[in-house]
Amino acid sequence: MLAPAAAAFIVRRWVTREGFADAGLRPNLRRSWRIYLIAWIHPLAVIAVVVVLAAGLGVSQPDFTLGRALETLAPGAAPEAGLPAALWLLIPVQLLITSVVVSPLLFGEEFGWRGYLQPRLFPGNPIVSAVATGLIWSAWHLPLNLRGYNDPSRSALGLIAFTGSCIFLSLIFGWLHNRSGSIWAPSLGHAASNSLGGSVAFLLFVGGPNWVWVSYVGLLAWMPMAAICAWILLRGEPRKVD
Repeated sequence: MLAPAAAAFIVRRWVTREGFADAGLRPNLRRSWRIYLIAWIHPLAVIAVVVVLAAGLGVSQPDFTLGRALETLAPGAAPEAGLPAALWLLIPVQLLITSVVVSPLLFGEEFGWRGYLQPRLFPGNPIVSAVATGLIWSAWHLPLNLRGYNDPSRSALGLIAFTGSCIFLSLIFGWLHNRSGSIWAPSLGHAASNSLGGSVAFLLFVGGPNWVWVSYVGLLAWMPMAAICAWILLRGEPRKVD
């Protein structure tokens, strides 16, 4: 995940020699704390919609006891009654903290994708740039996904679901970058999507049917992600912060 940042650094420093003045390395936290808050907690909204849709459509049933997840991770070790429901008071808090801690790792991707590639692909059309970056970003994950990283079944539908999610997330992360003027906001959003969104989806649905529908980058997640993108676009976004 450090490869995109390394590539962007090499290009900025030695190829184009444009430097780092527009790299968004300052957090701008005081001015943009609301944007960071959205970046941090928006995966909870996505997962909440996925849970409602999965149960309502009969695609899969979330297991709030975590017994199914424990059985998948450690067969035979899960308690019969599952884990205490009160544990759900701690899990989101732990994962929110984890999101902050691992943000520097996701900086490795975001410095390359949102900090360099996406603003330059189609500078006059940020929506097209987000779509193009999402396609490239998805292809970049292909070696892992063909090994079952995001979809253990390694199905064509799983690759399609992941690609669509990358496009939606590119628009969302691009908006976080533009609105905050910092690469750290999309880094936090990316970290929260992985640590919070991905982990909660795994704990609730792993071991059940139709994983390609209910994972954080699955088909049902398209609906809340598309709603967030629509909200961004209806506000006249994305736009570059002066």
